Amino acid sequence: MLSKEKTKYIEDSRFKYTLREIKKNASVYLLIAPFFLLFIVFLVVPILISLPIGFTNFDMVQFPKWVGMDNFYTLFLQDEVFLIAIKNTMIFAFITGPVGYMMCFLLAWAINEMPKFLKTLFTFVFYAPTLAGNIYTTWQLIFSGDTYGILNSWLIQLGIINGPIQWLTDANYILTSVIIVQIWMSLGAGFLAIRAGLQGIDRSYYEAGAIDGIKNRTQELLYITVPSMGPQLLFAAVMTITGSFTAGDIGRFLTAFPSTDYAAHTIMTHAYDYGYIRFEMGYASAICFILFIVMLFANSLIRRILGRYLND
Repeated sequence: MLSKEKTKYIEDSRFKYTLREIKKNASVYLLIAPFFLLFIVFLVVPILISLPIGFTNFDMVQFPKWVGMDNFYTLFLQDEVFLIAIKNTMIFAFITGPVGYMMCFLLAWAINEMPKFLKTLFTFVFYAPTLAGNIYTTWQLIFSGDTYGILNSWLIQLGIINGPIQWLTDANYILTSVIIVQIWMSLGAGFLAIRAGLQGIDRSYYEAGAIDGIKNRTQELLYITVPSMGPQLLFAAVMTITGSFTAGDIGRFLTAFPSTDYAAHTIMTHAYDYGYIRFEMGYASAICFILFIVMLFANSLIRRILGRYLND
């Protein structure tokens, strides 16, 4: 066990080394300073403020009134819609998160095996949905509840259904429709990170693997590809899976708000309802704080699962 003097010496050495590196790369820190400033002001500070506000009754007009744990008691003991939102969020996250993540990896892996031109083309094709600004209109046409809806028309022609299905207003189909759209939209920053990770793998690893007895592409994937891109896999997992917990816009834009029988109502939608429509910011902050705890747990679980692939 290290003595206090030696521990202090090591800590001082680390501090001096860090300070020296910051001075050495001052121009780089200057370039990223605007991003960090905006990140702190518009993300870190609101998150820190939301916790104390969650213990108040705050309508954005009057000064916050301290109510203690009342908001949290109401959420779990009296707010039936919030319990529905928790159920929908869990179903939504546990389906779209893993499925979206696997899609990111498998599509990135398949594209990485293509010629250079096709790599660029298909990367753009699959990433484009995250850049589109009016995608909800397209999906509303696909899931339209009349016979002119693209999906209904196609299923009727194939003889699978006899009449149109109300995909976006029938509580039996709403959540499924929203999940499909979310999976389609999941190829975002995580997808690009995996693509970059695949391109950065040294080809000599595969040559060495062939000499050591790796015989097919599946073994290459399991024993070379995946272990060589731990940071990219972790980043993609965090972006994809935790992003599925915060999904709320899809349900609001595709279906009525609130959706039929709250079938597409998530925790984020519930926070939007109380924060931006009812202006009960104390209650909305309590909802967001609970969601924040859930996301911290999800991040911890992801790091535990993928931690063995991370290189020191």
